[in-house]
Amino acid sequence: MEEEQDKVWFITGTSRGFGRVWTEAVLKRGDKVVATARNVVTLGDLKDKYGDQILTLEVDVTNPEQVRKAVQAAVDYFGRLDVVFNNAGYSLIGTIEECTPDEVRAMYETNIIGAVNVLQSTIPILRKQGYGHILGTSSAVGHYSLPVIGYYSSSKWAFEAIYESLQKEIEAFGIHVTIIEPGAYATEFGSKNSLRIASKKIEAYDNLKDTISVNMKAMERGNPNATSEAIFAVVDAEHPPLRLLLGKGNLPYIEKVYQQRLEIWKAWESISESAQ
Repeated sequence: MEEEQDKVWFITGTSRGFGRVWTEAVLKRGDKVVATARNVVTLGDLKDKYGDQILTLEVDVTNPEQVRKAVQAAVDYFGRLDVVFNNAGYSLIGTIEECTPDEVRAMYETNIIGAVNVLQSTIPILRKQGYGHILGTSSAVGHYSLPVIGYYSSSKWAFEAIYESLQKEIEAFGIHVTIIEPGAYATEFGSKNSLRIASKKIEAYDNLKDTISVNMKAMERGNPNATSEAIFAVVDAEHPPLRLLLGKGNLPYIEKVYQQRLEIWKAWESISESAQ
């Protein structure tokens, strides 16, 4: 791999939240960024401040032709790609019964198909280079699911499966893959721009939603600006991990989740084996 101090990053979903935080941090450390967003006006201040160090491109990741053209423009502009960061995505809030198939499908178009569009446009370039690092923003709920965000969690489970398979497919080409798994952070992820709420409301779930709302408000949230150094540690590592959790409390909770799964599988082992 090239020992270049300044890396060239291609990041999606840079207008707000983690995407915005990480884009600005990458620029501050002296790297170059191709920042894509549905509305690049939100990136105007970064363009004014960092000039040719940043290329801003208006991209809807669900449009494969737009993605392909953006990737080509990125390579034409900077000559290479070192880090590809699939960060675009949003949450769908609603119970399994409430969310419509169209609402679920639209979220998957961004969270999964959009990410696939970026992967399929950039992997050939990284493969030809013989190096590169593909990152992707998943979530701690890529390992478990919670009520009212079941469909969002499912998109992260799918995202994790795709990236895990990808890592095994492209490691021989010198390309690293890392899944970034944030816990709860004080980003704009809960804003109207970053989530959709099911259009159908069923009163039977009101008590459950009230309880969840109280718990969410009491939840400790991390500082998104504290995450950038962790991202840099991963991209600068000689042997980066496939998965990186961000924030406190995630690992203990996930350990409990997996322990419960193992206990259930073990308890039913004789029944499972009888079905051979």
